[in-house]
Amino acid sequence: MGEFGLNLLPALPELFLICAAMALLMVGVFRGPTGREAAATWSPAHADNARGISWAAIAVLVIAAFLVSAQPVERITVFAGMFVGDAFAGFAKLLILVGSALTLVMAIDYNEREKMARFEYAVLILFATTGMMLMVSANDLIALYLGLELQSLSLYVVAAFRRDSLQSTEAGLKYFVLGALSSGMLLYGVSLVYGFAGTTTFPGLAAIVADQAAEPALGLVFGLVFIAAGLAFKVAAAPFHMWTPDVYEGSPTPVTAFFSVAPKAAATALLVRVMIEPFGPLAEQWWQIIWVTSVLSMGLGAFAAINQTNIKRLMAYSSIGHIGYALVGLVPGDETGVRGVLIYIAIYIFMNVATFAVILCMKRDGKMIERIDDLAGLARSQPMVAAALAICMFSMSGIPPLAGFFSKLYVFLAAVAAGYYWLAVLGVLTSVVAAFYYLRIVKLMYFDEPAPAFDRPLGTGVSVVLAGTSLFTLLFFVYPAPLLGAAAVAAAALFGG
Repeated sequence: MGEFGLNLLPALPELFLICAAMALLMVGVFRGPTGREAAATWSPAHADNARGISWAAIAVLVIAAFLVSAQPVERITVFAGMFVGDAFAGFAKLLILVGSALTLVMAIDYNEREKMARFEYAVLILFATTGMMLMVSANDLIALYLGLELQSLSLYVVAAFRRDSLQSTEAGLKYFVLGALSSGMLLYGVSLVYGFAGTTTFPGLAAIVADQAAEPALGLVFGLVFIAAGLAFKVAAAPFHMWTPDVYEGSPTPVTAFFSVAPKAAATALLVRVMIEPFGPLAEQWWQIIWVTSVLSMGLGAFAAINQTNIKRLMAYSSIGHIGYALVGLVPGDETGVRGVLIYIAIYIFMNVATFAVILCMKRDGKMIERIDDLAGLARSQPMVAAALAICMFSMSGIPPLAGFFSKLYVFLAAVAAGYYWLAVLGVLTSVVAAFYYLRIVKLMYFDEPAPAFDRPLGTGVSVVLAGTSLFTLLFFVYPAPLLGAAAVAAAALFGG
């Protein structure tokens, strides 16, 4: 292939995605309605254009997934060592691409029905996905920040995509302001680390940090704290969660579904890589940050969601709780723990997508509804939808033999194996509390007096996604080996295995 081709091979999925996104942007511009009035006023022509671009974007994501899966598992660095391709990055990228594709499928019918279907939506999702993939392959603090900002800038716009909605505009503004704050904290941490270490590359930092492991420079530790705080915002871990409930509630539902899966998977993978690779020798310093955010997230997710009446706000606090459980696996800082984190995030994506597919079905008289009480009696009017949501609620509660039980099992086992018995006990206790509001939804659907029925049909895209993700959640225990094996290989790659 030649030296130039070999050097670009690890970055081929990202190069393909960014080129495809720019090509679809131009196609959307030239195929769509023209003129000032067409740009300002929504029309069915916008919907036709958006539908074609959206399906093309889904095809692009599928092709990118094949390109990722075809990558060699050996660790390869390119672009002067700033970009790394390995099994860990490949695993995380597949999760990101699957989450993006599933949520984009769910968005097509919704966007048309709510008269917000514009081709820019799918293009922004592609740009955000490219940023996420760059993040998880970052091998330098500067590359990390570039990927993070490409993702964030796209997400700010997507959050406020429904321009005629005050809630959506408010969600985008809050996300932007708080996101800028977290980016500032991250950059300040990077500058401190560079000032005291003299390098921003992960291998260079690892060597310097290893020399100072016994007595690290105070400025280096402060920089690490600020970097961890900035990344904790991106994963919506307490106490950096303040944006999550308002943004989840205010954003259009498909956007909320996207926020809850792909960016969360990318940010979690990035947090794991940053803590393990450049700052692994400083585990005695950062493990305190991780366990504190883990405990706070589990507690907040368990108790703050109890009194919620809006299903999207409930899912926001649920996501905070779930990231707390995932971080339990990072606290030991070993290969078993990282494997548990990867398994947790993979299963969480499918559970969450299925739940949001049901939320997209909550439509009455042509209007979207979001109150939890509106699910009352759903089992009588739409038994299959109710069964799918019940599977997700039981799984999120951690009830065996559903997939959610295994996701928690592996992170708790990693904590126990490393001697963090108290952390596993806290995780189990908060899971019991959280089970209250998950099982309350099941009780509403099956035992309460029925509320007026939801509109039908559900839409082909939503129906297919709901069926596939709920079946995965239900039947994961039948053949878990592929996911467990892939997570083990990815975790080993991070530790040089």
